[in-house]
Amino acid sequence: VPENKLLQIWVTDGESCSRQEYDKKIASPVREFFKNYEGEKTIRCLLLFYGVPLKVAGPGDRQEEKGAMSRLKARRRELKKSIADSEKTEREVLEKELAAVRKALKKEKLRRNRSSSVDSELALILAEEYPLSMWIKNPYFIGYRGKKLALSKDEVLMVSRLDGPDSDTVKRLIDDSLEIEKKGLDGTAYFDARWPEPKKRKRSGYAFYDQSIHRAARKVEDSGRLPVTKNEKGALFQPGDCPDAALYCGWYRLAHYVDAFEWVKGAVGYHIASQECQTLRRKNSRVWCKRMLEEGVSATLGPVEEPFLQSFPVPEIFFAYLLDGDFSLAECYLLANPFWSWKMVLVGDPLYRPFAVRNSSNEKTGH
Repeated sequence: VPENKLLQIWVTDGESCSRQEYDKKIASPVREFFKNYEGEKTIRCLLLFYGVPLKVAGPGDRQEEKGAMSRLKARRRELKKSIADSEKTEREVLEKELAAVRKALKKEKLRRNRSSSVDSELALILAEEYPLSMWIKNPYFIGYRGKKLALSKDEVLMVSRLDGPDSDTVKRLIDDSLEIEKKGLDGTAYFDARWPEPKKRKRSGYAFYDQSIHRAARKVEDSGRLPVTKNEKGALFQPGDCPDAALYCGWYRLAHYVDAFEWVKGAVGYHIASQECQTLRRKNSRVWCKRMLEEGVSATLGPVEEPFLQSFPVPEIFFAYLLDGDFSLAECYLLANPFWSWKMVLVGDPLYRPFAVRNSSNEKTGH
């Protein structure tokens, strides 16, 4: 990396930081770097290294927000007591109000969800101002093509990190990615769905992501690049089920990695479950990102805390672009990731193209 593209920051060595620390010790130096940068090429990607915090907390609640939440909780208590002491006719009216209060409380809690991954926040470092409540839609996401969004593409940067349980793991990620990019990724692609693929296209929720795993498996199979093994039973792949694993996508086992895989060099995969990147260093943690890195993958992704299902990169999009060979890891993530200023983290060399060599040879032979 050229010297004029290196930025050193001084920040906590913990995996979480406060919003104030993020603003002062991470965001401010990065903005200053961009302001003074005079290189020949425009920077479109930030690469975070081992030691940069994973998570940034949200700003504290404002006084009026605390008051609004307190009033809603007090009214909920009053309604519960009144319902218990009321007659049937009056009870029906009170129960409707209680349902409305509960809905308002849920909405208020969501609105105050302002924490995110450091990586996802830094993706918007060029944006002048945006709300911190919940997420911001990614204008590069394929699913938003043709829609008018609050962010423009020139306000978004790609962000990846070279990180892991220890510095040796990070060095291994770099070495394996460089080696495999020269000869191409070989092995088997494993896709772990929960149900058989439905005949009709599903539009949302669990059904959508499960079907997307099926569709990703079919894209790999149709490409002819790797053999595919697909599981569509309720139980996950079990130990010994996945030799020579090169690609993987599956779900759902929360913070409990199942050691079913023998990963080949350069393997890429992710597990769809909450909080699978809540730590990359905590000893004895079994979250999927950390354990997959320890066991040998070269690239993975996951959330630092509950992200809600619809914020995961869409499997069929991510793997389709990865297979293409012309798109880097960071670009595949950029196109498949629905939101920024939210919970997701990409771990791996942003320039990694595991199928670049095969793509070149196919072009030479006219395929």
